[in-house]
Amino acid sequence: MTHVSPQMPLHGANSIAARDIASVLHPYTNHAAHRRNGPLVISRGEGVRVFDDSGKAYIEGVAGLWCAALGFSNERLVQAAADQMRRLPFYHGFTSKGHEPQVELAERLLEKAPVPMSKVFFANSGSEANDTVVKMVWYLNNALGRPAKKKIISRIKAYHGVTVAAASLTGLPYNHKFFDLPIDRILHTMTPHHWREAMPGETEEAFATRCAEELDALIQREGPDTVAAFIAEPFMGAGGVIIPPRTYFEKIQAVLRKHDVLMVADEVIAGFGRTGNYWGSQTFGIQPDILTCAKALSSSYLPISAVMVNERVYDALSSGSDSIGTWGHGFTYSGHPVAAAVAVETLKIYDEMDIVPHVQAVGRRLQAGLARFRDHPLVGEVRGVGLVGAVELSQDAETRKSFDPARKMAARAVALTEQEGVILRALPSDSIAFSPPLIITDAEVDEMLAGFGRALDRLAEEVAREPAPAV
Repeated sequence: MTHVSPQMPLHGANSIAARDIASVLHPYTNHAAHRRNGPLVISRGEGVRVFDDSGKAYIEGVAGLWCAALGFSNERLVQAAADQMRRLPFYHGFTSKGHEPQVELAERLLEKAPVPMSKVFFANSGSEANDTVVKMVWYLNNALGRPAKKKIISRIKAYHGVTVAAASLTGLPYNHKFFDLPIDRILHTMTPHHWREAMPGETEEAFATRCAEELDALIQREGPDTVAAFIAEPFMGAGGVIIPPRTYFEKIQAVLRKHDVLMVADEVIAGFGRTGNYWGSQTFGIQPDILTCAKALSSSYLPISAVMVNERVYDALSSGSDSIGTWGHGFTYSGHPVAAAVAVETLKIYDEMDIVPHVQAVGRRLQAGLARFRDHPLVGEVRGVGLVGAVELSQDAETRKSFDPARKMAARAVALTEQEGVILRALPSDSIAFSPPLIITDAEVDEMLAGFGRALDRLAEEVAREPAPAV
């Protein structure tokens, strides 16, 4: 494993790590720390594992960025890309142009949609997909003669991307600070995290009612004629793998229908089997007007995302485009034929491996294994669904007291887990995420959790040696 500093010996000046420090501006990185410590250089992948430049193997416990659903060495996806590169390496979809991979992928997505959908728009990332949603919502309300109905409500701790509009939808401070975000017409309501946010004795159902009442009050304060859409992940991913309380979406959607507010489901992480259903919307009873997806759409072998819209939304976009002369939105690479061909092959593989029953089976192994950490002295809550979960560290589980953020407990746990040959991800509120490739086996789940368990015990030993925090 290569971790270097800018003062590394001259003989290492041409290493990948040194060249990385000298040339790459990494996403989501503390660059001062990066200059001191250097990168973890990943050289190759095989199944659920990746290997660093020294040959050390790691189980990739978050599938990269929640996305390499088929692991890191699927030859069918490689072949699908190569075949399409030879046949038609690029074409666009502007001004009524089309090609077969784009059409086949759209048809397959519409066939699999959790509710009836009308059309599919393609982009290149979850951020672009959710940015597109903002423009769609504004555009359709202008087309419908409702120019004031433009506000979009998201949630605190939500994650919807990093473009200007998508980062505004995101409800995490580090996506806003220094970026002058969020932009106007983007609002945030409370986080539906029962363990962290519920009042003493408040049941999940009562807490869900309070969440819905807060949303209703927000819409009433802003004016229902100004609120256009509500966007939500079926479970909140980067905000901490927060699973909604029972009855949450049922009650939220009743509020949206009351005020004629569109429901947007961000399935960028949840889609394609992750929750134990093909869509997170099916797991949690969501009936979206608009649905976005990405990541597992192509197992992230190539960048592609999609926005599905129902007939009501499509009709408004269509009439607006007829009035203006075009729907003036799209990307050069929208529906790129190579990315679309890989995505088609990905969906075929999901069907062949019967992805939903497989995730349900191996997901039970993951959830049972995670549950064993509930009694660990550093653990406050364990939560999850399907093949995704989180362990939240806490100084006192009974009182839900958090560790001082300066102690960076989750980041330390993740660093120690990496030493044990497992890559996980630290999230807000000292949560640690698990979201392995969907192809993971029971034995590999056990190996992943064993590595984490050893790291957690090592962290507990470190904490025991540290001075007691000031009262």
